[in-house]
Amino acid sequence: MHGAGDVRFFDRVAPLYDLVMPPASGEALAAGFDRAKRPIEQLLDLGGGSGRAAAAIAGPETTVVDASVPMLTRARTGRGLSAVAGDAGQLPIRDDAVDAAMVVDALHHLPDRTTTLREAARVLAPGGVLVVQEFDPTHPLGRALEVAEHAIGMRSTFVAPDELADELFAVGFTPTVIDRGFSYTVAGVRRDATEPRR
Repeated sequence: MHGAGDVRFFDRVAPLYDLVMPPASGEALAAGFDRAKRPIEQLLDLGGGSGRAAAAIAGPETTVVDASVPMLTRARTGRGLSAVAGDAGQLPIRDDAVDAAMVVDALHHLPDRTTTLREAARVLAPGGVLVVQEFDPTHPLGRALEVAEHAIGMRSTFVAPDELADELFAVGFTPTVIDRGFSYTVAGVRRDATEPRR
């Protein structure tokens, strides 16, 4: 799921990760999930690591998918979440199987963003929603984060909110930028094949 070097980094920091990372913003995620055109009963947390973001969501049955087994162990044992080792570019999930998916602070670690977004569209049922929280590389703090991650050997690739919205549209979503700033949120509702493109 992450670039190989990124996975090794998260394998090493798994025991300390939750001590140093702030909680995810459940409010911004909820605003994205409100865009769904169907009830949300099944939720995938892609690149969800220790389940930090999943823990901020109450209600749906949530499965964390990540490439770092030590991080998934923390999601299972520390938070009692369902967790599956997998690659976001080849999700071990059948078509149209879930109502919502999220990628929180992780999309920049994935080696092929377009493939990940296509896979999310594949596993979401029509009317389901993908919510992405990311860091904006055009924001001064976003630029600093990109430099810092590259300095420690990560191959992070950040994307600005409007560019991400365009990419979501291209793979079958109707996107909305929910909020902007150093951290931003974009939600995309999976279009039905019969819906007009605009």
